[in-house]
Amino acid sequence: MSVRIENGRALRSGQWSDRPVVVSGGRIAGEAHDAAPDPAPDPAPERVIDARGLLVLPGIVDIHGDAFERHIMPRPGVRFDMTLALRDTDRQLVANGVTTAFHGVTISWEPGLRSVEAARSFVATLLALREGLACDTRLHLRWETFALEALEEVREWLALTPAPILAFNDHTTGSVLKGTIARKIGQMAERSGLSREDYMTLLDRVWGARDAVPAAIESLAASARANGNVLLAHDEDSPAERARFRALGAVASEFPMNQETAQAARDAGEDVILGAPNVVRGGSHNGALSATEAIAAGRCTVLTSDYHYPSPLYAAFTLAAGDHEALARHWPLVSANPARVARLKDRGSLEAGRRADLLLVDATDMAHPEVVATLVAGRIVYARRALERRPSAGLAQAAE
Repeated sequence: MSVRIENGRALRSGQWSDRPVVVSGGRIAGEAHDAAPDPAPDPAPERVIDARGLLVLPGIVDIHGDAFERHIMPRPGVRFDMTLALRDTDRQLVANGVTTAFHGVTISWEPGLRSVEAARSFVATLLALREGLACDTRLHLRWETFALEALEEVREWLALTPAPILAFNDHTTGSVLKGTIARKIGQMAERSGLSREDYMTLLDRVWGARDAVPAAIESLAASARANGNVLLAHDEDSPAERARFRALGAVASEFPMNQETAQAARDAGEDVILGAPNVVRGGSHNGALSATEAIAAGRCTVLTSDYHYPSPLYAAFTLAAGDHEALARHWPLVSANPARVARLKDRGSLEAGRRADLLLVDATDMAHPEVVATLVAGRIVYARRALERRPSAGLAQAAE
């Protein structure tokens, strides 16, 4: 079954095009005027979608998102079934234009939501559900570097298919040394189900094992390199720290704490990953660097959902400020660039041969864009209304 999307404005190679987008076999087909004849044409009839008044955009690739945690635990101590949480998350992802998502599951020494046990349950549930989810959903393993007891299990998870992203996180040092993380102690204790006093006692005990942490980091980094996992470093606070993780194989700086560290990564030709909510809200919620300023200075190349799935879509439009040409320049921040970091060469653009991961967006009000339909690998997985030209056939039929 092929799908022909007509009358929309499609973002192709950084330019807007009025030519139809044709999807065949789950991929973007070549242009009719220069494509070679198909030796085995699809016998199924072509479906035509009328995208009049809509933008046709490459699907959003979200390489760091943990908003699923709020589906598991919407209030401290209030937990829901993991399957229910992941299925509900899946619906929210595609409704917000996310076609590929890396769920940032934290593996920490904390009890509760981010414990090793919770991560184990999350990984098992995702693996069981993955083939039935609408969004192409993958793992982003956020290993808290002081969670030494989880080291071997995380090493095993690196070999899963598709290969997870691995990120090194160290919120422990910041908590102990009264850095930027220290303000969150109350929140972290609440998430763990502990009193503040009990949390601090546990933190002191974990801190006592700090001499073993560098060797554990080096060991897991070596496993990731050998296995071909994408390796990231989270919350780097200096160019020297960026250099240390670069030497271990971390290919991008994820949420650097200041402009100097971001600039050091860019000077080395590396990607810098920041949160899309930072752009949408007009600044960081915890006093970190401004993503908007970093983008303007060329110090940010990738935006992620972080804790809010609508934000990647809204961030690109916020940066565009009503200008379609600016939108074309900024859209790669949420599509092609994160796909590059994740080494997903088959998506992130509407070039011929790429996976047909794409969005139809009503941008009549560019301050409040609306996803009208989402396609993943050529299959319509979300739609706000019927779009097929033939009135007798609805969009739900087109998704069959």
